[in-house]
Amino acid sequence: MNKILIYFLFGSIGITSCSSKSNETKEKTQQEDSLFSNSATPTLPVAFLPLDSLTFYPDARIELNTPLSNQVFKPGKVPFEFNIKNFSQKVTSTSSQRFAMILNGGEPEYYAAPIFQRELTQGTYRSVAFLLDSNGITLKNFGNYVDRDFLVGDSRPFPYSAEPYLAINLPRNEQILPFGKDLILDFLVLGGDLELDGLKVKVWVNAYQTTLHQVAPIRVTHLPIGDYRVKLQLVREDNKDLEGPFSSSTKTIYVR
Repeated sequence: MNKILIYFLFGSIGITSCSSKSNETKEKTQQEDSLFSNSATPTLPVAFLPLDSLTFYPDARIELNTPLSNQVFKPGKVPFEFNIKNFSQKVTSTSSQRFAMILNGGEPEYYAAPIFQRELTQGTYRSVAFLLDSNGITLKNFGNYVDRDFLVGDSRPFPYSAEPYLAINLPRNEQILPFGKDLILDFLVLGGDLELDGLKVKVWVNAYQTTLHQVAPIRVTHLPIGDYRVKLQLVREDNKDLEGPFSSSTKTIYVR
């Protein structure tokens, strides 16, 4: 009888020990699962979305008085004189630029005054100037922008081409974008119409892609931290490339 009681006690201790170890293992697993689920926040998918709250100035006009078409200047300071009409936007501390100008598909330079000079070397230049809203977005109605070719020094005009081309306002090259903020893509198509001329704009942000059929700014959401190559290319609907020198643009941006 005593032997039976001893065996029963040892058996109870063994069962209790196994049960305790099992509970500890289960609790540890639950704690690890909880920690994993809390730290592994799901990543939202990158999306291309239209930009909200756009403003329109259909009667606004920007005219370029100097340079004239294919006018020749000496290397050095080249004068620019614009005339802005029906554009009542006031220059404030938060919006100090009324319009921007791009030369030969480069980076836009922003201005508040319509008369200024640029230091230019010998070459052939295409200028594109466009009015901006209070958020720095390009106005896109006819007359809101103007383009002009001119020469500096001993140079030749661009070969005649009736092909449309791009002017990119945003993003800026080498732009640093705070993590969590949308990347804005803002552009113009000059010398043509996407629908009437059977064109489209293909967009790459590294491996993320979309195709645009309207000249409207878009925002790219939920970009992970990293370095990005942003490319916009104007092509025909059958994906054939255009031959003009300004039909595509590539910028580098950083999400930090």
